[in-house]
Amino acid sequence: MTNHSRQTVRETYETIGSHFAKTREYAWPEVESFVDDYGDRAEDGTALDIGCGNGRHAELLAAVAPRVVGVDASRELLSVAVDRVPETVALLCGDASRLPLRTRSVALAVYVATLHHLPSARARQASLSELARVLSPTGRALVSVWSTAHDRFDAPADADSGFDTTVDWTLPGGETVPRFYHIYAPAEFERSLEESPLRTVSFDVSSGNCYAVVESEGKSP
Repeated sequence: MTNHSRQTVRETYETIGSHFAKTREYAWPEVESFVDDYGDRAEDGTALDIGCGNGRHAELLAAVAPRVVGVDASRELLSVAVDRVPETVALLCGDASRLPLRTRSVALAVYVATLHHLPSARARQASLSELARVLSPTGRALVSVWSTAHDRFDAPADADSGFDTTVDWTLPGGETVPRFYHIYAPAEFERSLEESPLRTVSFDVSSGNCYAVVESEGKSP
């Protein structure tokens, strides 16, 4: 059983942020594909990167959207991102379950490798609701989580529920810092999306991650 809060998760990334950012140089291919497929939806609007980290995906979004907002709980990571992203990107320190954006203001969003760090099921569902709130009627978002399908976890292929755990991050001096994760079973992640105000457009499991393209529930493509 893990014992983590929003504060302890934030403190983790304040501690490891500088080193972590150096190991996350390139955009994920899945994000590149998503932006290629849906980037035209943001040509006159706002794009959002939730859990923007060092800005690698916000930088990608800035190539297709005139306005980009990057949100992260770690000021340390944002201090790295500010030197990377163009001036069209606004970087905000914030909480994924309380997004500082207007309702229906976002045309394109990426929420990659962040949802699974929120320390409670309530916070994770609240963040999915927030994503639904800020998406425009034609907006699309890519959401990813680490899953039990990854070969590092001893979980049955047909697991119905995931589990909480920590995965150590090793700093250059040898200190290890535990990072909280909720490891989703794919079926659990699909269920969480169904229970949120989001509609799943596509769902895939690849290299131990679940990926879902979503839109606001009840909105036409």
